[in-house]
Amino acid sequence: MLISSLDILAIAAHRDDVEQTCGGTLLKMAQRGQRTGILDLTQGELGTRGTAEDRAREAAAAAGILGAGWRRALDIPDGRVENTWENRLKVASVIRETRPRVVILPYWKGRHPDHYTCSVLGYEACFLAGLAKLDPQEALRNQHSAGSRQDVSAAKLAPHRPFKIVYATLYYDVRPTFVVDISAQFEQKFASILAYKSQFSDQEAGKGLFPAHDEIHARVESMARYYGALGGVTYAEPFLQKEVGLVEDLLAIPVKSI
Repeated sequence: MLISSLDILAIAAHRDDVEQTCGGTLLKMAQRGQRTGILDLTQGELGTRGTAEDRAREAAAAAGILGAGWRRALDIPDGRVENTWENRLKVASVIRETRPRVVILPYWKGRHPDHYTCSVLGYEACFLAGLAKLDPQEALRNQHSAGSRQDVSAAKLAPHRPFKIVYATLYYDVRPTFVVDISAQFEQKFASILAYKSQFSDQEAGKGLFPAHDEIHARVESMARYYGALGGVTYAEPFLQKEVGLVEDLLAIPVKSI
């Protein structure tokens, strides 16, 4: 069953990545009437805290807080996001189904292999989705392994390639191309993070890996304030684009120089 085209699709390796890196931006765009969606590549079965079923419930709640009208998790193994032909086909099928104008990917460098692999995988899937002679769903059917949970529709989807791909850089220390002002959306973004109660509540499991509950707000706020300062606002989220920007009016460029 086809859905209405998305304006913006954020793709991330894990449930809760989008909330942390670009949740405020998705909320802001939804508040402006744009149709937003989230694609999580994995289901979180290897997480130190909670289960995949916990993550599914929490992700649905978080999507509601962010105003995202569409969310799905693929069946790529948690901790084993690999840039394979099959995984590219899975993501390309979603690109054709949702037909986003803008795709947000994680930055292509980072501590977690799933994150930076998701970046390259997502970019290549966006390219494949636009090839007229490739049917990703048919290709998946031809090489689908027994027992896989991937749902492949019989309907052929028309080629589609997003107009713009931008990279959420919060997980890596790199100077962004631009930041999005989320001052009005910050507290709701934070609420979407706390929707992951299995992750961000004080508990013994993972105590040495996860910050205490009272520390989480301070950490999220400090990052948002840092990037906000770069753009001259209170809170912001950072992004990078590979392309050179195009300016029509020098008098309309935001952020003063001195």
